[in-house]
Amino acid sequence: MFVVNTDSIPGFQIVEVKGLVQGNTVRAKHIGRDLAAGFKNIVGGELKGYTELLTESRREATVRMMEQAKQLGANAILNVRFSTSAITAGASEIMAYGTAATVAPLN
Repeated sequence: MFVVNTDSIPGFQIVEVKGLVQGNTVRAKHIGRDLAAGFKNIVGGELKGYTELLTESRREATVRMMEQAKQLGANAILNVRFSTSAITAGASEIMAYGTAATVAPLN
């Protein structure tokens, strides 16, 4: 499956637009990550625990979006975007969304 953040794929034509697809996950902070983050706020540096959490969350949201596109019979998702929002203190939602389509090579 093609997953791109553009509105077209070079060398391919859009045969059919299937519609909007999305995938999301809500993740909470881990107490160990919070303690490490608090220390990093004092001394500075990357919050690797949070970086890993967000990377895992984006991957999960993308997989869920791709599963929805497959159910629609799509072989591509165009204009993919990610959104993040706070749900409660310590928990965030990551959403991936785009346009599911069927594409075919140009003749």
